[in-house]
Amino acid sequence: MSEYKEYTLAEIANHTDSIVVGDSKAIVNNLSTLEKASSESLSFLSNSKYSKFISASKAKAIIIHDSFEITDERNYIVSSDPYLAYAKASSLFKKQIFDIDNPSIHPSASISNDSLIGKNVSIGANVVIGPNCKIGDNVIIKSNCSIVQDVSIGEGSIIHNGTVLGSDGFGYAPTKTGYVKIEQIGKLIIERNVEIGANCTVDRGAISDTEIHEGVKLDNQIQIAHNVIIGKNSAIAASCAVAGSTKIGKNFQMGGLSGVLGHLNICDNVTVGAHTLVTKDIKESGNYVGIMPAQEHKDWAKSSVFIKKRGK
Repeated sequence: MSEYKEYTLAEIANHTDSIVVGDSKAIVNNLSTLEKASSESLSFLSNSKYSKFISASKAKAIIIHDSFEITDERNYIVSSDPYLAYAKASSLFKKQIFDIDNPSIHPSASISNDSLIGKNVSIGANVVIGPNCKIGDNVIIKSNCSIVQDVSIGEGSIIHNGTVLGSDGFGYAPTKTGYVKIEQIGKLIIERNVEIGANCTVDRGAISDTEIHEGVKLDNQIQIAHNVIIGKNSAIAASCAVAGSTKIGKNFQMGGLSGVLGHLNICDNVTVGAHTLVTKDIKESGNYVGIMPAQEHKDWAKSSVFIKKRGK
């Protein structure tokens, strides 16, 4: 018996809401790029710039867009959204670290008696769940996470390794002799079907709550400060930060290494390009970017002078 999961193209098509062109009984047992595919691989073409690799690819079948012109006798999985079809197919070939059918709590996990754990929850090694937390049904919390206190995690959410949820927000009152800590007495509310990447930090609120709404996806190494609200179905790429008390609408997308200053309001359906700093409210939906490509120092000096002149 093969150590890999095997599927016919008919099964793949059914799972991805696609159709087969070619041999629907052909079998694949792995998902691969066009360049590295074997004769047992399912591959995909979601970006036309990679179409040059099709002719030399060994893939048994390729997921393509329904507008793609087929000129050979290869097997294809045809979809109106090949990237979505690829995403659905990826779930078939994933090797599960957690057994979804047999959820468990690792013996090294520490859970406060003041917290509630729902049904079918998987909790990994060295996870700490502090007081006044509520973990919904079918949640996965991977190893080395800290759910500090006053955190609610909605059903079906996934928290990846090393993430800290419900930590203290950054709040201090300055005095002549130093800083006086402002105690953080709000909560962190994470709604259903949220996925938070590895080594993220999301602070609980200072007075009111920090809120991560349904369907939000956070990449790795992201900081969300206290009292931030992130709207439904938003997605933020790696190494981004959102400062305190900012309210972000639904369907927000932000590229890597970007940031949003505090106490701002961002409307629905906004996309922010990579390496962009948002410094003021955004009141109209659209694409926003402030990236400056890398230049030699002497060229940057010239560009900065031009930018200053244009800004006057």
